[in-house]
Amino acid sequence: MNTLKSSLEFPHFPVMLNEIIEISSPSKGGLFVDCTFGGGNYSKALLQFNKTKVIAIDRDKAVNSIAKNLKKKFREKFNFYQEKFSHLDKILNKKGDVIIFDLGLSSIQLNDLKRGFSFKSKDKLDMSMGLSMNSAQEAINNLTETQLKLIIKILGEEKEASIIAKNIVKARSEKKITRVDELVKIIEKSKKKNFYDKINPSTKTFQALRIFVNKEISELISGIINATKFLKPGGKILIVSFHSIEDKIVKYLFSNFSKNRSKPSRYLPDDINNTNVLFEKYINKIIRPSKREIDKNNPSRSAKLRFAIRSDDPFVYPVNLIKKFKIYLDLEATNV
Repeated sequence: MNTLKSSLEFPHFPVMLNEIIEISSPSKGGLFVDCTFGGGNYSKALLQFNKTKVIAIDRDKAVNSIAKNLKKKFREKFNFYQEKFSHLDKILNKKGDVIIFDLGLSSIQLNDLKRGFSFKSKDKLDMSMGLSMNSAQEAINNLTETQLKLIIKILGEEKEASIIAKNIVKARSEKKITRVDELVKIIEKSKKKNFYDKINPSTKTFQALRIFVNKEISELISGIINATKFLKPGGKILIVSFHSIEDKIVKYLFSNFSKNRSKPSRYLPDDINNTNVLFEKYINKIIRPSKREIDKNNPSRSAKLRFAIRSDDPFVYPVNLIKKFKIYLDLEATNV
């Protein structure tokens, strides 16, 4: 008799684990903060070193059993919090040596078809990563056509957002959209056939809804600001991102608040809100997975790793980061 696998039974591949270990130097010891615990692979690897302590965070209750097993093994060296990483300031009572983010969807979430992240699912439209206020089903059925269009266009970077939003509203006027496969059919009918497109037609719309439901941009901005605030001078912040919006935010923070940031013109004064330095000289270099890793774990192909080193300057809130990405924050604040 065939039995369905639990999402926890699928293999979990930590993205660029070797690179993370090399950059973070756990052999020197210190306090490491794993902001996206997931399958626990980063935490497990860091805990193998003698002088390390790890604080792990994840908003998803599905990983609690993995965290409990790790706690039994490492006891005083490991603590886990089921919380959003935007609340880092409520969890940490002292500054960390290394803070790590691995953004986006985990394999645990994707492989559990009941959660509605996968195009293959015929279950309800949920898409909550945990501790979310709304579901994708509520968004799809309650938002206006204009709101849906903007969310799909801006958060999903979907060129055909207008027709997709129009057809969603048309379909729900006849029958409430409750299941993943119902939404997939609407999107497929809306999109122009493109035989050269390598991604699933629903990819960008699903990305947009997932980001909206989980307030991923707001979470990321709050999370990395708090991480910078709670990082020791000389400490490192490492961020693995998977789509262009995430990477733009990370790059902007590291580039514009470092000692070697560039001015728009040498004849203009520094922006008064951007004179604070948070990082040492930033090398604008993206680290990508090796071909060997991509062959083993194909979803890692879109991963980008950036890291920065905290300066010894006092923390000043990076106001311009909020201003720069206000359009995304305003979209996520839309009432459902």
